[in-house]
Amino acid sequence: MYCVAARESPLPTDHPAVHPAEGLERIEHGPLVALASRVPLAEFGEGALRRNLNDFEWLERVARAHEHVLERALERVTIVPLRLCTIYTDEAGVRRMLEQERNELEAALAQLQGRQEWGVKLLVDRDALEAAARNRSDELAAEEKEVEASSAGGAYMRQRRLERRVREVADRLMEELAEDVHARLQDWADDAVLNAPQNRDLSGHQGEMVLNGAYLIEATKVAGLRELVDRLQERHRALGANIELTGPWPPYNFVSPAASAEGATPR
Repeated sequence: MYCVAARESPLPTDHPAVHPAEGLERIEHGPLVALASRVPLAEFGEGALRRNLNDFEWLERVARAHEHVLERALERVTIVPLRLCTIYTDEAGVRRMLEQERNELEAALAQLQGRQEWGVKLLVDRDALEAAARNRSDELAAEEKEVEASSAGGAYMRQRRLERRVREVADRLMEELAEDVHARLQDWADDAVLNAPQNRDLSGHQGEMVLNGAYLIEATKVAGLRELVDRLQERHRALGANIELTGPWPPYNFVSPAASAEGATPR
């Protein structure tokens, strides 16, 4: 299963599916339609799936294929995206889900109509931030002069204390920076979600991630969102800030777990 949309939606059925031997299918029930494709139980049955989810190459291939289908659907219609490996054993199970979750799915589609999910990551260069902290604090400037004037023995302890104070001031600046960026984006958006910062080793990003937000934006306001991000980037450049805007994404952050069938298992 990939997503759910209004029944009349022109979902793509001419795009490659997760399993290359099968095509995309529409499964209709009431006012809703699900986009799905058939997969072999030898790979996607409960036991096999548990093993395959620990196979990085298999997982990456399937995840990319799933996301590509969602991206193609998003180009055409409003969708409620379903999580990777949301699997039902037959069409009857899909229709039961569409019936049982009908109210939540229809509410999600109404909320998402004409809107897009965009991601914003705020990354900070720690060295640049600490340099800015030194320049902005008269107290730190005075302590630096004390270090310079100290004897060799006293200078070491004063230097350590100064470094600790610089980190504290930089941490406060970083918190204020993240709060300012999020507040301004939140005012622009219809809805906003703050996610945990990503691990640098896994994502490969440069700098320290201090904001990982998702914002639900009216499609007509996306150009304004880009301009706002550019202004915020320029405003905070001296603090070593880099603001990354990405999207539109499947709106996972703005549908309930039930509506997105999170954690669905074969049935």
